[in-house]
Amino acid sequence: MSSANNNSSNNSGLFSSPLSDTQLGQLQHTVSQLSPQQLAWVSGYFWGLSQSQSGEVSSATLTPLTAAKPADKLTIIYASQTGNAKGVAEALEHEAQAQGLPVQIFDASDYKGKDLAKETHVVIVASTNGEGEAPDNALELHEFLQSKKAPKLENLQYGVIGLGDSSYEFFCQTGKDFDAFLSKLGAKPFLERVDCDVDYDAPAAEWRQKALGILKESMSEGQGEVVPLPVQPAGSTSAEYTKLKPYTATLLTNQKITGRDSGKDVRHIEIDLEGSGITYQPGDALGVWYENDAELSRQILNCVGLSGVESVDVDGESISIHSALIHQFEITSSNPQFITRLAELSESTFLKELIEDKDKLREYSAHTQIIDVLKQAAVQLSADELVGLLRRLTPRLYSIASSQSEVDEEVHLTVGVVEYDQNGEPRQGGASGFLTHRLEEGENVNVFIEHNNNFKLPQDDDTAIIMVGPGTGIAPFRSFIQERDNRGAAGKSWLFFGDRTFTQDFLYQVEWQKYLKSGALTQMDVAFSRDQAEKVYVQHRLLEKAEQVWDWLQNGAYLYVCGDATHMAKDVHEALITIAEQQGGFGREQAEEYVNELRKAKRYQRDVY
Repeated sequence: MSSANNNSSNNSGLFSSPLSDTQLGQLQHTVSQLSPQQLAWVSGYFWGLSQSQSGEVSSATLTPLTAAKPADKLTIIYASQTGNAKGVAEALEHEAQAQGLPVQIFDASDYKGKDLAKETHVVIVASTNGEGEAPDNALELHEFLQSKKAPKLENLQYGVIGLGDSSYEFFCQTGKDFDAFLSKLGAKPFLERVDCDVDYDAPAAEWRQKALGILKESMSEGQGEVVPLPVQPAGSTSAEYTKLKPYTATLLTNQKITGRDSGKDVRHIEIDLEGSGITYQPGDALGVWYENDAELSRQILNCVGLSGVESVDVDGESISIHSALIHQFEITSSNPQFITRLAELSESTFLKELIEDKDKLREYSAHTQIIDVLKQAAVQLSADELVGLLRRLTPRLYSIASSQSEVDEEVHLTVGVVEYDQNGEPRQGGASGFLTHRLEEGENVNVFIEHNNNFKLPQDDDTAIIMVGPGTGIAPFRSFIQERDNRGAAGKSWLFFGDRTFTQDFLYQVEWQKYLKSGALTQMDVAFSRDQAEKVYVQHRLLEKAEQVWDWLQNGAYLYVCGDATHMAKDVHEALITIAEQQGGFGREQAEEYVNELRKAKRYQRDVY
């Protein structure tokens, strides 16, 4: 006797079902797939049928069921490269749950574009990668929505949060793209898109609050009262540290690893995480909250005619402008918005002419610190005017250069010090100067882990990997090799490293030699640009080994690139296309498609900045 028949027999004295075992099983299967709102609708629908005199179900009676509007729910999709968009999306998810709204969240790589036709309300949180490119996890969805396969979306309401950096030409381009794609397919925005700059927390939070107010009203129509749910806030457990709730760690080691005569100052940094419970994976980044240089703060105040004791309001708290510049605002890196607003307050002909040429403005802001722009403007400002020009301080993200399998409760970084002279005056980067020059060993630093699911080792330890990491781009590959060495991974590994000179700039040289000797690293090719008359870079080494690179890729190898996005990453990308053309016999378009397919399959991953 089957279990179904057995259950029916045992319950017959309590509840005599008019349904056969088969009908009951089918009904139970259907009910298990319905939401509470759908169950309530179906219950009322069947009750109405039972009250009909004939008891017959006509085709006309069935029409409302087959044409029923899907139950409202909020679907959140995040297109994220380093984790910022994911964090904003998760905050929206928790806030929606607290409001009692039915909500689900998806990594863009896990979402099927055709399912948008089944949605009622969607929010896309999208960061922009490189020069206007979609993040790696959103490439397929971005491409699908431009294709002929994309469905009509007349019944969809949507919202978009764009994250970006206004210093770049294609500011928040991916968010703008998704907005345009959805609108073209017939979807209607329930709230205008917001484009957030690097200090995105406040505007993103404000947009989420507005969106949830609209959604709570529109989604509750026709489906009863929305009951807030008791939801634990994201990041509320004591063991979880976040950007807004960092861990206070201790600096253990600050060691220069470039030679005495090197033109670069690169430091190996070790930070103690003992007792924190923090865990990370190779490929993740460490977020570092830093303090600005007190002397630079004084110079900026002198430049605009302030003493430093003037008060400003920051997040509802009155503090001195000097303290605000050290702890709350970005005072090193310039940006186009700062220069544009400053030009409006000053009489500087140079700045006024500069803001008329967007390309020159971006170039100037990328290479000129705030103090030097203020000197150019020669303008007196009030304390409120000064902070009104500045971005809020944001943490710097550094690729982690260690595996916990190797270093346990520590985290290592490879930090290149930003340092140069401007008209005879020294200039340093905000975070790099703090970590390497102003923070003493044994002192505290606030940190958190930024997980990066778009830069991860293959799950299969037998898979070969090719790593391209010139300069400080070597950092994550140190963690990769440490991890694979500790796991006893059998897969081959090949490292391409480049820098200026062999004798002064070969970062972690002794370690690489050890790994080559042990077999943890199969092969290493180096390019030291200034050791010969003609400059040689990592992309040249890739092309020299084109046949072998192609063979590795054809046999399933993963390829990783870390480092400078402006030149190196573009040159390496172009080299890969050339290799596909030469070795695969492809035309240009086919070669580009081949490289693009590697990215979609997550066999070509980049961590570039």
